[in-house]
Amino acid sequence: MTRLPLLLAVTLASLGAVAGAQQALGPAGYLKPGAFDVLAILPPAPKPTDPRGIADRAIFKATRALQGSPRWALATNDVKSAPADLFSDFSCAMGIVLTPENAPRTAALLRRAMFDTSRQTNGAKTFYKRQRPFLIDRGPICQPAAEVADSYDYPSGHTTAGWTMATLLAEIAPDRATALLARGRAYGESRIVCGVHNASAVEAGRLSASSTLTAMQGDPAFTVDLAAARQEIAALRHDGGTAKPDAALCTGEAALVAQPLY
Repeated sequence: MTRLPLLLAVTLASLGAVAGAQQALGPAGYLKPGAFDVLAILPPAPKPTDPRGIADRAIFKATRALQGSPRWALATNDVKSAPADLFSDFSCAMGIVLTPENAPRTAALLRRAMFDTSRQTNGAKTFYKRQRPFLIDRGPICQPAAEVADSYDYPSGHTTAGWTMATLLAEIAPDRATALLARGRAYGESRIVCGVHNASAVEAGRLSASSTLTAMQGDPAFTVDLAAARQEIAALRHDGGTAKPDAALCTGEAALVAQPLY
């Protein structure tokens, strides 16, 4: 089967699975099905014997030594990817406590954008069908294997979600871009630490998110929603009553975000 029919089939299946939820939440993504093909952008998934594949296996083995460390604890925290969890994970980087409830317009923007970015990444996952690293080499992982063993490695869906979040928040609050994008990079790297994705899959997840977000920039609804989110976050940041995240927690998180992994 060629790439485009396969990706279209995956897209239609994904749309059917979430149709009921989308009716309750509002419009789905910004991109029309078939308007963008991330498979034309991503490099192919590495083969076991090529340099990228060899590097992936070496990185997986080396990072098993992080089990039980503070960085392992952050990776375990980053397994949770519900909207409330993502907002919490990026609160230190934004400098205020973010929740879907105190930033509903931002939550709506992120939901629609992540519909598009995850649809592209999931289509690529199904196309490449690459095994996860812990199914190839033995080693501890930071979440139950049953949660991920029946899905694929390349690209990383968690990374796609985290990089979508980081990029859009950086557009909303560009003065916080350094901290937000660093947290987004670390959020993807948590999947390497966790042992459930290869390094190349994390890189591909970021590329999938970035390229898909670029494709949606010209959509009028996206432009309107982004402007509304900017106003909302600006108001929260200037509201003296908006809670600030715990300073000690944020200092510790920043140190972990800056920690080299390999």
